[in-house]
Amino acid sequence: MVNKLDLKDYIEKLKSLFAREKEYFLIGDIRKNFEYLNKLSNKDFKSPPLVKNLDKEIMHLKKFGVLSHFQIFEFIKIVNYFKYLKSRNWSDLSEWFDKIKIPDEIEKIAKHYNEKGEIIGFEEIDNINLAIKEKKSEIRQNLYKYLNSRKLETFLVDRQIHLQAGEECLLVRGGFNSVLDAEILGRSSSGYFYVFPRGIEKLKKRVDELESIKEEKLYEIAKKFSEILRKWVKFLEFINIEFDKFDSLQARVFMAKNENLEFIMPDFKLKKMYLRDFCHPALKECKPINLEWDKQVLIITGVNAGGKTMLLKSILSAAFMSKYLLPMKIRENSIIPNFKEIKAIIDDPQNVKNDISTFAGRIREFKDIFNKENLLIGVDEIELGTDANEAASLFKVIIEEIMKKNRVVITTHHKRLASLLAQNEEVELLAAVYDEKQQRPTFEFIKGTIGKSYAFETAKRYGIPLNIIQKAKKEYSQDLEKLDLLIEKTANLEFIQKQKIKELEEELENVKLLKETLKREKEEFNEKIEKEKNKLLKEYNEAIRLAKEAIKAKNTKEAHRKLNEAHKIRSKINIQKEEIKKEFKIGDKVKYNNSIGEIIDIKGKNALVDIDGKKLWIPKSSLSHYLAPIKKEKIKINKPKPKQIDVKLDLHGLRLEEALEKTEEYLNKAALAGLDEVWIYHGMGKGILAKGITELLKNHPLVKSFSDAPHHMGGYGAKIVKL
Repeated sequence: MVNKLDLKDYIEKLKSLFAREKEYFLIGDIRKNFEYLNKLSNKDFKSPPLVKNLDKEIMHLKKFGVLSHFQIFEFIKIVNYFKYLKSRNWSDLSEWFDKIKIPDEIEKIAKHYNEKGEIIGFEEIDNINLAIKEKKSEIRQNLYKYLNSRKLETFLVDRQIHLQAGEECLLVRGGFNSVLDAEILGRSSSGYFYVFPRGIEKLKKRVDELESIKEEKLYEIAKKFSEILRKWVKFLEFINIEFDKFDSLQARVFMAKNENLEFIMPDFKLKKMYLRDFCHPALKECKPINLEWDKQVLIITGVNAGGKTMLLKSILSAAFMSKYLLPMKIRENSIIPNFKEIKAIIDDPQNVKNDISTFAGRIREFKDIFNKENLLIGVDEIELGTDANEAASLFKVIIEEIMKKNRVVITTHHKRLASLLAQNEEVELLAAVYDEKQQRPTFEFIKGTIGKSYAFETAKRYGIPLNIIQKAKKEYSQDLEKLDLLIEKTANLEFIQKQKIKELEEELENVKLLKETLKREKEEFNEKIEKEKNKLLKEYNEAIRLAKEAIKAKNTKEAHRKLNEAHKIRSKINIQKEEIKKEFKIGDKVKYNNSIGEIIDIKGKNALVDIDGKKLWIPKSSLSHYLAPIKKEKIKINKPKPKQIDVKLDLHGLRLEEALEKTEEYLNKAALAGLDEVWIYHGMGKGILAKGITELLKNHPLVKSFSDAPHHMGGYGAKIVKL
């Protein structure tokens, strides 16, 4: 099945993530596994270590055998990994990991192995290892002495210590035995000799003796550990299975994370298959498949090389991957029904080995299906290998019988078979679309129609001479050609209608979104305006309060301070202009720089604008709405002439509050009268009026500038004010 659906490379990639070799399917309840996959997908954890299959080791323990330390360490790797997982304290996975209770005796064994699987924690073994290390060091020192020997110098190939058959040795030329008594361990590819000097054989024998003693001690430890493990063989069987279960899940999780894939749980209730943006793993440049299929049979017809077979394989592959919870490139809201089995009748069974015809092979595969139910069956080119007209009647009856208990996907070029089956309410048609202009398939499909095969067009595209094609067309019956033309027109009309409906739905959705956006923006804008209004009112009232306090102040210093505070509050008042979002639609008149145009299309942030016959794509942010100027009749306004006002204001003898109020009134009247310059006499006195008037003029919006009057016209007791 994996090979038939072109999933071999995909499955091999998944298996490369396993900690040990196994099949792709999962152990246990599919619903629970799907739950675990989703939970693990949200976790960060290290992948399990590589571990060998331990079925033989478990059987060996049951037969009272002794495991080697290498074999024991394979179990310890599994135990240590589950200890790591349990230490993660994942509350949502506790129901699983809490069941794995590691016996104390096995934990004690685990402490006697380091990360390399070497035995640790035994003093006797440690002493032997130390002695071996010392003797090997002596051997190395003696070898270096030989390397520096003048007698041996002419026979040395190099001045390095070599390793041959696990022994350190020297590499020498022939004739070395005249100056060195040594044991030959082997020969190099160049004809030189690996030798070990007999003068240091005693050290070597001592190392061998120590190694032998060490092996005996290690065997005794392995025997003791094996006896303990035998007591817990049921636990080892259990944890061995749990490790495979977790291994199958973690590989899927890492694959999904690495390639941004999704898991789809097969639906046990719904019959409908609903694929959204599915991509077959074998396709590098995939055109996503979108399919809704809720009937018993799906017949795919249409152009050659238009993707019919790949669509069939994709439908079967999606069901297969869902059945085994394999991660796939698909949208998570897709629906895939649960099938007991997936059957692909795709390959041509005819070969020398089978000694069977193509048609006979197809019939034999159908025979095996009759007594089965809840299968998803895919048949590629159903009429293959026999007369198409006879096959149409035969396969119609066969499919109608099989579809009672199973779902079937069929590809065919035979219109009669498609027409016969299409009369059944539980049969759905799907036609491959052909691009007439580009003369090539589009790899798109439309529902409810039988597609034309476009055999003549395909032959032309692949270089068959035109005169041959024309001759073939003449041979083709006029009635059949009219039928093909009708089928083609129906397919094209339905395709165009589908495209228009899709565009209208998108436009309607955009209008709804725009309406909601505008409503939300209006509410937010009104809320901001209300907040800004309250803020300004508060700041304004505070400024007025401080100004009044300044007027009532008992001394000039305090008045000056209050006025400064009021001025600071006024200067902070800043009315933010709400930027009005530019909204455009097709047909709007717009202005771009100094040019006027009309919007004829909109895509995202850009608009296509027709300016004097030239069509330009322009960012909407650079456009503004253009309102044609309206010619208005000139209306004469009779502006009443202001009363004559004196250019001088005398404030002598007034209190500060009265003086400020009178000055405000005077400046307003002077501005309305069109005066550019006025004189304000406040006198010298104690300086109260002078300072109050000065502060007023500094912040008054009608005052451009002011200065003290010349000495002969009042000096510091008067101000010349320019409006």
